[in-house]
Amino acid sequence: MNTLFVKLKHFIQKETVLCAAFVLAVLSSLIVTPDATYLSYIDWNTLLLLFSLMAVMAGFQKLGIFKTIGSKLLSKTKNTRQLLLVLTFLPFFFSMIITNDVALITFVPFAIIVLRLSCQEHLLVPLVVLQTLAANLGSMFTPMGNPQNLYLYAKSGISLFTFLQLMFPYTIASGLCLLAVIFIMKKNSLDITNLTLDTCFHANTLKLLCFSIGFVLCLLCVAKILVPIVAATIILFYLVFTDRALLKKIDYSLLGTFLCFFIFIGNMGRIEQFCTLLKQLLIGQEHIVAILSSQIISNVPAALLLSGFTDRFEALIVGTNLGGLGTLIASMASLISYKQIVRAYPDRKGQYFLYFTLSNIVLLAILFFISMLIS
Repeated sequence: MNTLFVKLKHFIQKETVLCAAFVLAVLSSLIVTPDATYLSYIDWNTLLLLFSLMAVMAGFQKLGIFKTIGSKLLSKTKNTRQLLLVLTFLPFFFSMIITNDVALITFVPFAIIVLRLSCQEHLLVPLVVLQTLAANLGSMFTPMGNPQNLYLYAKSGISLFTFLQLMFPYTIASGLCLLAVIFIMKKNSLDITNLTLDTCFHANTLKLLCFSIGFVLCLLCVAKILVPIVAATIILFYLVFTDRALLKKIDYSLLGTFLCFFIFIGNMGRIEQFCTLLKQLLIGQEHIVAILSSQIISNVPAALLLSGFTDRFEALIVGTNLGGLGTLIASMASLISYKQIVRAYPDRKGQYFLYFTLSNIVLLAILFFISMLIS
């Protein structure tokens, strides 16, 4: 009994957002009796495309491609400024195509190893904070950069060009802010040309080709040329027959969280009083409400919740992306970096939390000011 309780407690701590979403779905189901309408709540295209992207990225990650690219770039660095530039902008640009959480899972441990081997561990906290900011900011630019973008992009019906155009000013401003911080930091000479980095690259040309084809299929879905069920079916069949172990690497808790929130939002949309209240709250304030709510429940749940009560999706896209800055839970991807720091350097978690919070607040203020100018 005690073992079961411990396992349950561990699961809740690990999957807090999923558990909260499940509770909300169950409670709302007590108010709105389950019926055939429930099936219409679920955005199957978003779930299928999200599954496909996660599967393909898990494949690329298993091949060690991202770390190999990072290692090649690092071999050219001559000083700490160049080191910071490479390790910061790797997650910034890669998050646009492999999602912010995959970028952090890949490049934060990689950065820790590099700093240890180059005797630059004093840069650990500022660098990991910069990497976390970079992943959350770079992922704003594309629909596949993070889950809420993928969902809002599909739900809004806007074109890919319109989405990129919408987020372009914030992405450029973010990149310039990151550059400014790095150039303010002291530059020291550095020689890491002789470092041996275990990049774990497994040269399997056939698998690389297959995962590349899978990624192209995902891009075709994002461009609305191909329906997601086709890509998901092809990728699923490929993995079932060639690499079943990779299916275990997919973040099913994220898919479950989406599913639970779809049910909760669908049910709440059938409660007239709640629907009226939230619509009144959102009128003309969509991006501000999205930013504030993201600080408490994180930006993915905020996007799922608010999207059911307004049709101003562009404001929600901006608001939930900017809302990923701020608190540690504003973007769940930020917890990945925090856990890495706590695990590797538990004595620096307080310093990291302080740096992280201050830098996030400053950047959020800058980007919010820009959003007010644009709007």
